Amino acid sequence: MHACDVKGRVHSLETFGLVDGPGVRFVVFLQGCHMRCQYCHNPETWDARKGEEWDAKALFDRAWRYRRYWGKNGGLTVSGGEPLVQLSFVTELFRQAKAHGVHTTLDTCGQPFRYDLLFLTQFDSLLRYTDLVMLDLKEMDEEKHRALTGHGNQNIRNMASYLSDHNTPMWIRHVLVPGLTDDEDGLRRMNEFIGTLRTVERVEVLPYHTLGTFKWKELGIPYPLEGVRTPTDEEVKRAEELLQVSRYLNRQHGTAGKKRA
Repeated sequence: MHACDVKGRVHSLETFGLVDGPGVRFVVFLQGCHMRCQYCHNPETWDARKGEEWDAKALFDRAWRYRRYWGKNGGLTVSGGEPLVQLSFVTELFRQAKAHGVHTTLDTCGQPFRYDLLFLTQFDSLLRYTDLVMLDLKEMDEEKHRALTGHGNQNIRNMASYLSDHNTPMWIRHVLVPGLTDDEDGLRRMNEFIGTLRTVERVEVLPYHTLGTFKWKELGIPYPLEGVRTPTDEEVKRAEELLQVSRYLNRQHGTAGKKRA
């Protein structure tokens, strides 16, 4: 299939992203997500039918204009929504990027992952062009995860293990919501699981915020966490201790397009 024939639905673009992977990033936010996280700050990306249609080459050409900002460790990040909902489109976009020597980062929740031949064939194609995966781990308990997102998490854990087994560098992220995702037993279990993954380079605790609640109101969707406060600095620090964030501080993402052997 010609690159111009691979089209995707894009929600928005950010030309100077600083928190979406190493260095300065051009960030593509795609449409479409199966999960319905109670604290989602981009609910307008859920509907895969919305957004603006782009072909992969034109989108990469747009990103390429900003290459002078990237330096040695910046590049292209695809986020969402959930990028894996548009697997073929992301693969072609990343193929274009790697043809130009651009570092690629996939920011995903992992929900579409499954162990079937068709998906794994497509997923392996994507991994060939992916330098780093930023993976959200929302909750370790299966039922709590289902209540939080509308879906279970076994396939997400499977994806993390698959990435580790295939030598794909990872950053693990966890959103800390008081009374919801901050219980110490759950964080200890998450730490144990992360410890089984060989290619984790960074673990980040992201404090819950309410900056996106106005979007729920604009969409006419009741916000399920109304009245939930943001975590204190002490609570964030405790979560970082339980997830042993400091253990990863000296690990640098210096692969720049190379995966660990």
